[in-house]
Amino acid sequence: MASAARNFSRVATRTTARNAFATSAPRQAFRQQGSRFYSSGSQKQSSSSPALLAVAAAAAGGLGYWYYTASGAPSAGSTKIVSPTKDDYQRVYNQIAERLEEKDDYDDGSFGPVLLRLAWHASGTYDKATGTGGSNGATMRFAPEGDHGANAGLLAARDFLEPVKKANPWITYSDLWILAGVAAIQEMQGPIVPYRPGRQDRDVSYCTPDGRLPDATQGSDHLRNIFYRMGFNDQEIVALSGAHALGRCHTDRSGFEGPWTFSPTILTNDYYRLLVEEKWQWKKWNGPKQYEDKTTKSLMMLPTDMVLVQDKKFKPWTEKYAKDNDLFFKDFSNVVLKLFELGVPFAESTERWTMKPTWDESK
Repeated sequence: MASAARNFSRVATRTTARNAFATSAPRQAFRQQGSRFYSSGSQKQSSSSPALLAVAAAAAGGLGYWYYTASGAPSAGSTKIVSPTKDDYQRVYNQIAERLEEKDDYDDGSFGPVLLRLAWHASGTYDKATGTGGSNGATMRFAPEGDHGANAGLLAARDFLEPVKKANPWITYSDLWILAGVAAIQEMQGPIVPYRPGRQDRDVSYCTPDGRLPDATQGSDHLRNIFYRMGFNDQEIVALSGAHALGRCHTDRSGFEGPWTFSPTILTNDYYRLLVEEKWQWKKWNGPKQYEDKTTKSLMMLPTDMVLVQDKKFKPWTEKYAKDNDLFFKDFSNVVLKLFELGVPFAESTERWTMKPTWDESK
């Protein structure tokens, strides 16, 4: 669990991120100091003895049993869990969060954004007309889906999660990827997103065709065609777009380059604020058409981002989220929950759980 000092640092950093672009000087200073601000610094590994602690199984529940190390991570000799509980999923969540803390050498200091992208792209293939696609299946493990242009770079996220999968062979890839998306949002200071397990892994025959994910070069009609196919409305399209507060584009993946905000590893409503308050111009370069901010020329927006302030139905929601971070968090949590559950045949008895963030020190 995070220390009190680390928790304070996280909250302070989140507040700083929301106000960092008031002038160009603070923008530059914040960006320079924030290349690794996902956490306040890597915690040293405990010197505690690695002796294993035996954890007994609940016989009535028919569970297997696990052995846990002093840090709470399952050992390689763990046996299969037959009926995993909320506590079992919380342990997996904690392992993902711990790896996010330890492996801070990716992009702007966190694998968080690419984990969210993995969960998003695994879910965003859903087609309500045919009932195909969605997070049930984890079919991105196979070609050609894993090789679709929209999924370029996501091997890094899948590889990041492999040690967690090996330590917890009972969890499906489908559930693991979505749990990682939830962990990424919450550990990057975003809202609480309820989580419900029950996804099953499928074989290559369930791979979805290319073209089901958004094309960043397109306009509002394209966005509506993509998201309406999944069952989303205009307000939900704008709310989901707020995920672009996190991460960055890469020329060797999408062809685009740069971050959307000055705080690419902390989730705030800055994406909307920048869209509304900043001046944007076409970037002069040899790559695909994208926008850059006039003030620092260090940020980017895609054509599909700019339609949120150009389309008369999208713009009011963009302006609302720019003014109200709490409203954005509420709507973002709701729409991400919907996205992550598209096409999943949950059993009626399956509950939604709240996974506790590592920075939450309440009991």
